[in-house]
Amino acid sequence: MNTYEVPLRHIVGTETEFGIAARHAQQADPVANSIQLIGHYPAVPASQTIWDYEHENPLLDARGFEVEGERERPGPDYNRLLNKPLLNGGRLYVDGAHPEYSTPECHSVVELLAYERAGERIAAQCLQAINRVFGAEQFVLYKNNSDGKGNSYGYHENYLVSRSVPFERLIHVLLPFLVTRQIFAGAGKVGAENSTAPVEYQISQRADFFECVVDLNTMVKRPIINTRDEPHADPNRYRRLHVIVGDANMAEVSTYLKIGTTAIIVHMLEQGAELPAIELDDPVMAIKLVSRDVNMKADLPLSNGRRTSSIEIQRQYLQAAHKFFACHDLWPSTKDLLVRWEQVLDKLERDPTLLAGELDWVAKREMIRSYMERKGCHWSDPRIAMLDLQYHDIRPEKGLYYTLERSGRIERLISDEEIARAEQAAPTKTRAYFRGACLRRFPRSVYGLSWTSVLLDVGNTTIKKIPLMDPYRGTYELTSELLEGVESAQQLLERLHP
Repeated sequence: MNTYEVPLRHIVGTETEFGIAARHAQQADPVANSIQLIGHYPAVPASQTIWDYEHENPLLDARGFEVEGERERPGPDYNRLLNKPLLNGGRLYVDGAHPEYSTPECHSVVELLAYERAGERIAAQCLQAINRVFGAEQFVLYKNNSDGKGNSYGYHENYLVSRSVPFERLIHVLLPFLVTRQIFAGAGKVGAENSTAPVEYQISQRADFFECVVDLNTMVKRPIINTRDEPHADPNRYRRLHVIVGDANMAEVSTYLKIGTTAIIVHMLEQGAELPAIELDDPVMAIKLVSRDVNMKADLPLSNGRRTSSIEIQRQYLQAAHKFFACHDLWPSTKDLLVRWEQVLDKLERDPTLLAGELDWVAKREMIRSYMERKGCHWSDPRIAMLDLQYHDIRPEKGLYYTLERSGRIERLISDEEIARAEQAAPTKTRAYFRGACLRRFPRSVYGLSWTSVLLDVGNTTIKKIPLMDPYRGTYELTSELLEGVESAQQLLERLHP
């Protein structure tokens, strides 16, 4: 019998680009606004620390080639403006025209959930701090994926995967799963964008913006399967599955299922398990069709001429998981995911409104429906688009999602105390622990950081690099003895190289 637990088998992380809106017309530069905003985070441990881009290359394609382009290599001063490494092992930075938060490497789905929600608090603190300085609200931030004017910004999931899994296999197995996963992972959206078919309300914020099946791009000609081959780890052993098709969720159950079910499928792929052989006739058309299928009635054309539903496709993956785990020890955390997955599919099939206290797209729709009944207005009313946006407002006193939380109308899976801890301390079971420990113990000596390195400046004109190529090392268990009693970077280096 093989022992299996999703949390201990897969390192996961997410990246959230926040939508930023300026209050005044003269603040029209979103890059400058984003830089100014993250510069006001009050808990940056080391303002002089840079981000080490040496091992980052987003131009590598998993299909075996490198595309032409310029790799990001900002000078030290601009680097410091763009990047704020965090005590929790994560990163606050500016990507393109948005403030962005990356969680540290997490070892479980629930842990990831806490660290992602910590990012909401960090963003809110940036707003509070900058408003105190200027004496008025300068900006508003939204944890969503669309500004309603044709522009979409990303939310990316990252799964560490064995390099032994062929990328073509990942594509064929994951494509139908990701297209239909939005039925429980969608954040909900009023209207349509990107010249797609008009609709009053749809399940996913991102679906309108996907235009091809497989590609390296993330900002134009967006693919359902992204081919970026940038593992942030030993490339001979690992690849990083970079999923760009998901929405940024507010509801904890939606995030839990989105990450957890995907991690299960990835593990089964690594183990060579039997998985559904489904081939959609037109995946790009299908992802938009599923997003508009709020009543769960649409048929999706398959390449063999047959048709099926999004719920049925998800059930096939769930049944494959049940079959796989029937031959393996089932840990409680994995069982909880499978049970929740099945319960949500059952409720979606019976009546999606049963999930108003669990899933984003249902909760938002029911909130808007209630407002429309009270005000006697229609989906086309500008106030409805504003409600959609305000659901994602990350200010606790303004965001409509947080109103649901305070009134107990949306299910919680983690506590506020767990989120507060996730803001201040790194995960203990990944290399994020060592990265955070260095920043906490000797912040003035940390010249630079990345996912795969710590750069120390001990004042002798050379920078010493500590490589972190294995995400499963650098944990509390493996480094606590090394760090015990260490008071300086020099001491640490002497212990590492006696």
